[in-house]
Amino acid sequence: MTRRGRAAAAALCCAVLAQPTAALAAPGGPSAAASPGGAGTGALPPIAQTTGAARQEGCVKPSGSTTDRTPWAQIFLRPEAAWPLSRGAGVTVAVVGSGVDGSSGALDGRLVPGPRLQGTGGSDRDCVGHGTFLAGLIAARQRDGTGFAGIAPAARILAVAVTDDTGTTTAALLAAGIRAAVDGGAAVVAVAVPVAAGSTELAAAVRYAADRGVLVVAPAAADGDTGTAAAAEVFPAAYPEVLAVSGIGPGGSASNDSASNGGASNGTARQGGSGAARIDLVAPGTAMTSIGPGGPGHFTGSGPSFATAVVAGTAALVLGRRPDLTRARLLDRLKATAYRPGTTLPDPVLGWGTVDPVAAVGVELPEETVHGGPGGAAGRTAPGVAPLPPTVPDPAGRQAVLLAGGVLAATALVGGAVLVLARGRRRGWRPGRWTA
Repeated sequence: MTRRGRAAAAALCCAVLAQPTAALAAPGGPSAAASPGGAGTGALPPIAQTTGAARQEGCVKPSGSTTDRTPWAQIFLRPEAAWPLSRGAGVTVAVVGSGVDGSSGALDGRLVPGPRLQGTGGSDRDCVGHGTFLAGLIAARQRDGTGFAGIAPAARILAVAVTDDTGTTTAALLAAGIRAAVDGGAAVVAVAVPVAAGSTELAAAVRYAADRGVLVVAPAAADGDTGTAAAAEVFPAAYPEVLAVSGIGPGGSASNDSASNGGASNGTARQGGSGAARIDLVAPGTAMTSIGPGGPGHFTGSGPSFATAVVAGTAALVLGRRPDLTRARLLDRLKATAYRPGTTLPDPVLGWGTVDPVAAVGVELPEETVHGGPGGAAGRTAPGVAPLPPTVPDPAGRQAVLLAGGVLAATALVGGAVLVLARGRRRGWRPGRWTA
């Protein structure tokens, strides 16, 4: 190759490699864009499911830190790829937890205060910060200067407060909260805090939601549960009508807060459960970034409850695109389009796989027939769980191979063109000497 040819090839190669690489983040490890904190910001303060007795004297303080970077969970799931089809508009998701503080501005015009069933003030008061964090994961709009956004940034949030100022609740309060969410018009109910034992009242509230076509999503374990203790079921996730969710970390495997240790039981059935935690779906739940109380600052948190919010947001995206889906078919779609773990399904730790917002919104299931456009009920057959092939969300290895292949192909084309021109000149060719 001539000196001019080598220079042209090098310029093309460098131009290709200079393209943005944020999309090359691997499920096995977030890119720099996914790390907590942004330029000029401090470490993000934590938000927990409960604050414990030590925090009874005060509430979670506003965060003085923000991040301009995109959280790893968004890079992993790519919900923005589904937004041209649905952003969750017209869908109400209830957050049954510590309340939802709207002072961040990320939920402006879409936060509906429901009842507060325990504690003082309204449901827009969030002393713990946990409910606000989950609401942000579900539906926060992307603000200028930050990469963070909720899964369904046009969905409405119905706040139903059922905890005290430490995040503690009871089965009776959860039951009342679920009923209030259903009566308030929610299509999806995200239960933020589980309880160790169920009750007849809570089981009836779950059935009340199911009978009215409302999907209840709940964590399959309390945040922070690890080891054999995490195998014990919690409520309402233990009830068969509830979509039970656990968390994964940046590597795509079950996080330390997973609700199962292989499906083993460390207890007997309690109040209508089986004793061992059931997991239906998993979602990112470790080192999550979202909003909190008191202003526009960001927080971080880890646990199955945060994964629950991601699944609830995905359900809102689906209903925004297909508003006539029944509860049962919404469940089928979420399971059928999940990233499969490559094991016998449902896997005891990963359930039917990792929720996939893009596929859940856009894929037409093989056994699903729709007349009258997306969301039409007529002519639809029950899809069950379709045998979709395993997929991986934008793995860096595959993208790197494709990028390298493109560079090599471009280099070969430039080199070939230079070689042809050189040979032509040696044979006396000049532009314009060849005619048809």
